[in-house]
Amino acid sequence: MEKGDETMVMLAYGSGAQPTVWQPVNLEELQALKGKLFGKYCYAAGATLLRTQWEGGLVPMPEHMVSLARIPEVSGVYVEEDDLVIGALTRLSHCATDVQLQQRPLLQSAMNAIAAPSIRNVATIGGNIVSGVGDSIPALLVYDAQLRWMTDSGMEQRSLSSWLNGGRDGSRKPNDVLIAIHIPMADTALPDSRSQETLGAREVSFYRKLGRRETFTASLVTIAFHGELGSDGRWKKVAIAAGGGSGMAMRLPEAETCLLGSAASAMQASTLAVAVSSEFETYSDAFASEQYRKQTAGNMMGAGLWEALRS
Repeated sequence: MEKGDETMVMLAYGSGAQPTVWQPVNLEELQALKGKLFGKYCYAAGATLLRTQWEGGLVPMPEHMVSLARIPEVSGVYVEEDDLVIGALTRLSHCATDVQLQQRPLLQSAMNAIAAPSIRNVATIGGNIVSGVGDSIPALLVYDAQLRWMTDSGMEQRSLSSWLNGGRDGSRKPNDVLIAIHIPMADTALPDSRSQETLGAREVSFYRKLGRRETFTASLVTIAFHGELGSDGRWKKVAIAAGGGSGMAMRLPEAETCLLGSAASAMQASTLAVAVSSEFETYSDAFASEQYRKQTAGNMMGAGLWEALRS
């Protein structure tokens, strides 16, 4: 640590397998630190997933760990121009109860479906996203979330969809640090699908997670649906996403097209289920086959639409 870096805290936990922990206190120090570290290093917030991976031998312990916990700019929920902004270090439990996020209820539903309450009090939304397979990702996809990153060349903002695609084609940059999530605010305060109004201008949204047991387990399938109906009862906006387990979540544009522009009806549930099952790309493992996950995603989506639109 060079002279002048008085605010940068370095904690050396002995030698051997334990990493050196760095604790920058602002974004400027974080950017400077990125250019100084050599060898294997990683960024950490709540570190709940990292601890599990280290203990299970899934990833090696790094030489350096950069803690983001002391940087105030990357925590909290606030409004910036036309976006709701969530700092990457905001705890999942805070996201689940924040008043400003109530206009994006799917995200709060996702927060409450992740792990146990004790984990949600420590884990962060940024860590859930950067894992690449977090259960918050389908909800964020249907809300057209943008991710703000600190890169080696400065701040950049890109869509969550493009970042996920970078994981598929290998174009992600491991040195980038997630700083915040930007979610476009709702244009209008439309009543949701649980209102008792006749079919008209409103939002229809739902989030579902299926795990291997009832609670506190990794998901097999996770789905999210967000749609907006015009006053004529036709779909004017549809966003559909699916993921789950160690598979990467994805938007399903072909399934969205099946509904867009048509008159909303509970009878569309079966058509939507088939479209989602056909388009969703997933995987097989010891717990469930690819075909099971695809069919389950379709059934969950169809059932959600039926429940939301039935009279």
